[in-house]
Amino acid sequence: MPALQTLRLKFEPVLRRVFHLYWRFARGMTLGARGVVLDGQGRVFLIKHSYVSGWHLPGGGVEVGETFLDALRRELMEEGRIELTGDPELHGIFLNSHVSPRDHVAVYVVRKYQQDRAPDPNFEIVASGFFEVAALPDETTLGTRLRIAEVLGREPKRPTWR
Repeated sequence: MPALQTLRLKFEPVLRRVFHLYWRFARGMTLGARGVVLDGQGRVFLIKHSYVSGWHLPGGGVEVGETFLDALRRELMEEGRIELTGDPELHGIFLNSHVSPRDHVAVYVVRKYQQDRAPDPNFEIVASGFFEVAALPDETTLGTRLRIAEVLGREPKRPTWR
């Protein structure tokens, strides 16, 4: 393996984490969109990032000139090869203060979609899949667990992510 490629593989995860942290703290108000993608068989789609620990709902930041729904569509395709085939339902908008006191996330419930195949792991998303709601991976984050429980009517809706 060439030396440059070896260095890249060694330092890329560290640089990715540094840039992610810089992005979080250097920007003003941030907006995000996430989806609770339910398959109708008691399973929910989750992803695992390369730069933060735990299993999460798919989604990400809303870019300049983009609507929440546009961001959700883009992120679902990028992270899960999930294409919306109907309108998702807005579950709520949450203050995500453990990231920043200016971070807000819109959460949508997605029931109408198609997925042509399981996504391949990549530099951002190292794992993904559908999981039984009653048997989520141990590393599923608290915020993710709360949003799923709220959508299923097992917990009251909270105004904050956690």
